[in-house]
Amino acid sequence: MRFIGSVIEKLQRHPKRIVFPEGAEPRVLQAARQFYSLRLGAPILLGDRTKIKEVAQALNVSLGGIRIINPAESEDLENFAHRFEVLRRSKGMKATEAREAMTQPNYFGAMMVAMHQADGFVSGTNHISGSVLRPLFQIIKVAPQTKTASSCQIMEVEDGRFGENGVLLMGDCGVIPDPTVEELADIAISTAQLARQLLGVRPRVALLSFSTKGSATHPSIGKVQAATALAQKNAREQNVEADFDGELQVDAAIVPEIAARKLPDSQVAGKANVLIFPDLNSGNIASKLVRHIARANAYGQILLGMDRPAADVSRGSNAHDILGVAAIVGVQSISYADLFPGAGATLPGE
Repeated sequence: MRFIGSVIEKLQRHPKRIVFPEGAEPRVLQAARQFYSLRLGAPILLGDRTKIKEVAQALNVSLGGIRIINPAESEDLENFAHRFEVLRRSKGMKATEAREAMTQPNYFGAMMVAMHQADGFVSGTNHISGSVLRPLFQIIKVAPQTKTASSCQIMEVEDGRFGENGVLLMGDCGVIPDPTVEELADIAISTAQLARQLLGVRPRVALLSFSTKGSATHPSIGKVQAATALAQKNAREQNVEADFDGELQVDAAIVPEIAARKLPDSQVAGKANVLIFPDLNSGNIASKLVRHIARANAYGQILLGMDRPAADVSRGSNAHDILGVAAIVGVQSISYADLFPGAGATLPGE
């Protein structure tokens, strides 16, 4: 709670509008209620108004201060559908197909954020990742000066010796199955930038492997080594203030005693607050292990590199998790163009 409390304080100073496409989901309703009660901004629920009111009444959750929009009845439906049809015309999309898509909350919510009618998007409690990511990639897309869209999980564990007082950012745990050297370097820099924004400290980024500085040989190790060097180079060119080291085994990255034996001169080893995984297998497995075995507070997936702030939450998330993700997405939006230059400058279909 220490970490998310600091995020909430930041957002209270700059309240934002967050759209939740799964408006009738009880956990989302509870999170939206807390979002408004904590003065974080204006929550927007999408879905059938009658159904949302019924669920809220059954939960004894007040809808005061919460905006409800039924995409099928919205005055923006035709405009949104036209813009989506223009976006996807080269893919053969017809006007009727675009209109049908825009009646679906994830598509409508993505268009709301793209049109600056909301500052951030949070979905996924009842949808597989593809159903959340597909509308985002079709409508919001990757930020103009960014090549790689990825994601990160933010973990808060009880033991403050790990990471930054118990907080670790882990990427990529949800988007790219087998990143290239260039993508891995981009993931490292994007995650470092988010760490700097949320934690207010210099990111210490460990690019992970099953090897520490050549203790084993394998093509996958070479990829991590090359990505580390590229991340260091690109960070210098982009004026991103962060330390990068790799390839590192995870114990060398986060345990000071082990790092002292293996890499006594490293600026990262033993005190990493950002962990970058070599592929989605390792990232997804590790993040779920930490969440459940360490009983960590887990917030994610926070999407990185997109033209607007968004998150794809786990179907196992509770209301507190969803609230935390919404607060993080809100804080991202405060200075989003600093994270991803050029983001938000254009509207879809123009």
